[in-house]
Parts: sequence; structure tokens; C-alpha cells
Amino acid sequence: MKELKKQNPELMNNDPAKWYGPFYYNKKDSRIIVPKLNPSLGGTFNMASPYAILIFIVIIASIVITAVFSI
Repeated sequence: MKELKKQNPELMNNDPAKWYGPFYYNKKDSRIIVPKLNPSLGGTFNMASPYAILIFIVIIASIVITAVFSI
């Protein structure tokens, strides 16, 4: 089963040990955005990816900047 997970990234995100609440963290998974455990709920960032963390920070910063300058 482990060999199958290495070959198929779609099966990687089904491991509950890689999920921390709404966050997904798997260094072996190279994808930036992965589908949630229930794919009909959309996707989430792979927080092990430095690009995903950068995108997450940019999103949060834009929300904060918008909130500060709209007052």
C-alpha cells in the first residue's frame, strides 16, 4: 500500500495522519493545493510546501491591509 501511495498523489491526501484540523501537511506530496478529505468541499494548501505558505501569507496580508485601510 505504501508503494501505491508514492505513485498516486491522489491517495496521499487520504491519510488522516497528514491532516491537522483543516490543514494538510505532507513533505512527500509536491502539490501546493490538494483536495480535502471530502473533495466536494474544495481544496486546501499543503502547508509543507514553501510556496503554499507564501501564498497563504499573501492572502492573510491582503485581508489585513484591506481591513486597515478601509477604516
